[in-house]
Amino acid sequence: MANDFSEKTADTGNTIKCKDCGGNLKYLPGTPFLNCEYCGAKNDIASEKSAPVEELDFESFLNEKAHLEDKQEISTVKCTNCAASTTLKPNVTSSNCPYCDTPLVVQNASTSSIIKPSHLLPFKIDRKKSTQLFVEWAGGLWFAPSKIKEYAQHSAEKLNGIYMPYWTYDTNTVSSYTGMRGTYYYVTETYTDNQGKSQTRQVRKTNWFPASGTVYNDFDDVLIVSSKSLPEKLANELEPWDLHELTAYNDNYLSGFVTESYQVNLKEGFEKAKDRMQDKIYSAVRADIGGDEQQVTSVNSIYNDITFKHILLPVWLSSYKYEDKVYRFLVNARTGEVQGERSYFAIKIALLVISIVAVVGAIIYFASQKQ
Repeated sequence: MANDFSEKTADTGNTIKCKDCGGNLKYLPGTPFLNCEYCGAKNDIASEKSAPVEELDFESFLNEKAHLEDKQEISTVKCTNCAASTTLKPNVTSSNCPYCDTPLVVQNASTSSIIKPSHLLPFKIDRKKSTQLFVEWAGGLWFAPSKIKEYAQHSAEKLNGIYMPYWTYDTNTVSSYTGMRGTYYYVTETYTDNQGKSQTRQVRKTNWFPASGTVYNDFDDVLIVSSKSLPEKLANELEPWDLHELTAYNDNYLSGFVTESYQVNLKEGFEKAKDRMQDKIYSAVRADIGGDEQQVTSVNSIYNDITFKHILLPVWLSSYKYEDKVYRFLVNARTGEVQGERSYFAIKIALLVISIVAVVGAIIYFASQKQ
């Protein structure tokens, strides 16, 4: 099984040859080495001088520089089973989908030129540790079919190391708003209780006043996954990432791993980034309105000094099929955070509901017997 997996990774991923035996070298997670699985040689990855991470100007790039940027040729094929778009080398003739293990029809692949990533986070957690984390995560799932836990125990050879593409955006916003500020006040009301006696109580009321103003926010590294091969919500749940550890793009770190290309372009990515900024903007608006309650009627935001980066982030991915549906699991290969899609076993849920009803019924029965 291990050899089969290695060959599949070599097909779909990036490979560098060993200078001693000519075998495929693979990046050894968490080290500065490329490791040869055949002769055991370790090849140093040439370290580059540290330099500040460069942010590119969004507007000028779109209007003037996009055609000047360093590009790379990629071949992409869509899986007929899970619809994931997998990036291949242009000369690859056979492969399997890293998302669901379905054989890919490479003859239908399309070749294109994309913007080359500028930075990446190398794999830090290896396959063995990721398998352990996956097993622990699966073991803690309630109402999950036993097959998930069994699958997790034998998932090592099914884990695929993938570099996922992301955009990051920096900007500062100026947001003008209109709304209403609610201020509480209390009045004393008289009422008649169940015994016919007159009582008083304090009742809260709200006075509403028009409100308007402007709030300012700064955003740094708003992260947008730019692949459509995974559910966006699932990818977002792998955050936070240690982006302060980003290193300059280097092919050596990709060796032995699949590298996905972006399907969400730079402009589309910023529209998604705006959605992710809304919570912070609206929180600032509500704080500025003040009072005890707030109603936000309108918000108009201007985005200034927009910059971006195209980066790759490392993920261990596995999938399994249950009742004709593919479920995927991700491990953040930097922090060990595990997230996944999951199915619920109806029989287990039904048994729990029956047990709860039985316990409640017993409590009511014995309570009635004591009266």
